[in-house]
Amino acid sequence: MKLFITGVTGLLGGELLVLLSQHKDIEKIFCLIRASEEQEARARLAKVFGVHDDPFDEQKVIPIIGDLLQENLTDILLKNKELGKVDVIIHSAANTCFSRIYDKLVDATNIGGLTRILLWAKQLDHLQTFLYIGTATSCGMEAKNRVVFEDESPNLDTRHLVRYTYSKMQGEILVHQHLQAGKILIVRPSIITGDSRLVKPRSPIILWAIATINQLRLVPLNEHALLDMVPVDFVAEAIARLLAVKRNHSVYHISSGHDAATSASRLSKLLEKEFESKPQYQFLNKTFISQIKLWSKRGLKEGSELYNYLPYLDYWETVFEDRKQLRILLAGLEPYIEFIDLGQQFDNSRLLHDTGLTSPMPAHEYLKHSTSFIKEINLIAGAVDA
Repeated sequence: MKLFITGVTGLLGGELLVLLSQHKDIEKIFCLIRASEEQEARARLAKVFGVHDDPFDEQKVIPIIGDLLQENLTDILLKNKELGKVDVIIHSAANTCFSRIYDKLVDATNIGGLTRILLWAKQLDHLQTFLYIGTATSCGMEAKNRVVFEDESPNLDTRHLVRYTYSKMQGEILVHQHLQAGKILIVRPSIITGDSRLVKPRSPIILWAIATINQLRLVPLNEHALLDMVPVDFVAEAIARLLAVKRNHSVYHISSGHDAATSASRLSKLLEKEFESKPQYQFLNKTFISQIKLWSKRGLKEGSELYNYLPYLDYWETVFEDRKQLRILLAGLEPYIEFIDLGQQFDNSRLLHDTGLTSPMPAHEYLKHSTSFIKEINLIAGAVDA
């Protein structure tokens, strides 16, 4: 088997690359890498394997220099004779930013970049499987406080909280427009957060939001809404198994499902135990966001409900250099608060049946392995990149 993978320097792509490189039935893994020359590209690959000191076989794992934003990427791939016998493509790369200021870049990467890969893929004589990594949250905003099933997406009539989920929905549509149905495998991970093993997670993606909530302690979100979160190692293992087994479907959620879902309340109990020096958690209605922003700019106004939480305001004064930092964090956190409020869980019965996997460990249990890493996260930098 010869694979081509995009997004290998990311959270999931890196984990998947390392895992698949250990499979003896895989002859070559070609990795699309953004770099100026081959030495730099190999160094970036070595860094991926170095995160957990995994062996890096340079004869098996081959960098292909390219960028999803290159207009001529399709031609670059077509001219590379080494790629002519690729039979499996895994498209993991994506721009995951939630901020609206990045919407054009999100579309350029997640739609434009995918199109360039598809225009190349459809010309490969040996292509057997095009595995597109989407997101379970591409179901949109209409599904609230319930279990969501694979056949509910893509739905062109649904609304989206952020451009990212819209672009991933459009990505699924593009895949079907360009390729034969028998060659398509779509996986939709839910919220990938941390690692269930005793290792440092590859990326602070999503963990930033948890670290921010952990710092605030007075948090305007629905503490009881169920959250479908999964560790990156579970997602990588699920994808590897789906490539190897007889599949009964072409679309799979890789998710916790209802039974292994978590909530802000459950996570808070873990974090209070691990960070005992901080105040206890207090959850507020999300409408308090505007009052907190107003306090950060002008102080307390007469009649403000925040008078009931003065100890937390004093705490914020001690942990933030100035109140502007609090506004930055809230701006980055707001899309996450809206996602939490949806209370979506994603059915994973297809996945468990076809792969033989069992449900993943709930996030409020496995994230105890990531608490030391949470301490290292730069909250302000994360908010800017969110």
